[in-house]
Amino acid sequence: MNKGELVEKLAADAGISKKQAGAALDSFTEAVAKTLKKGDKVTLVGFGTFSVSKRAARTGRNPQTGEKIKIKAKKVARFKAGKELSGKI
Repeated sequence: MNKGELVEKLAADAGISKKQAGAALDSFTEAVAKTLKKGDKVTLVGFGTFSVSKRAARTGRNPQTGEKIKIKAKKVARFKAGKELSGKI
């Protein structure tokens, strides 16, 4: 499912226009991104938790040349599914 299909599904389920559903989805994703940028978690009980994880610097290898390269440390977004969501899958 892509964003357009999700917006259509939200609009149909909530009985609102696609424009309103798109605005709600954009607001949700922006709020999650801002919260994660601050280093906080977003927990939706029954659905899951969005969090930030730190990935350490490491040495990798260029698959074309075999040359060793340095990969910088960075922060990555993580999602852990909640018990209810895991049970539905």
